[in-house]
Amino acid sequence: EAQFVVPGGGSVQAGGSLTVSCTASGLTFDNYEMAWFRQAPGSECELVSSISTDGRTSYAGSVGGGFAMTRDNAKKVVPLYMRMLKPEDTAVYYCTANPALYSNYANCPFDRWGQGTQVTVSS
Repeated sequence: EAQFVVPGGGSVQAGGSLTVSCTASGLTFDNYEMAWFRQAPGSECELVSSISTDGRTSYAGSVGGGFAMTRDNAKKVVPLYMRMLKPEDTAVYYCTANPALYSNYANCPFDRWGQGTQVTVSS
């Protein structure tokens, strides 16, 4: 069974930067597209970014050009580098594999993904 551990998170002021990282286990990491989702209170689960097996990335329009996602196949790690953060980026951030499976989830399935990590951006 795949597991995704996301330590860290934290609080930052608007305009600041923060990095969250995900370590995956229980899957053949190289074979999977990886993704970051987030969910803010009162909002639906949102796909933030994804990275293909060959390193191509895509990002939600809501994050503008401020986020960057990479992958380290040897370590099974996918960091998400966030800069120019805004208060509306405040959410619980989750990491998962094969994001196409979750395109219609209103609530991020933390029972499958783990508890995620809280990111808080203050104005």
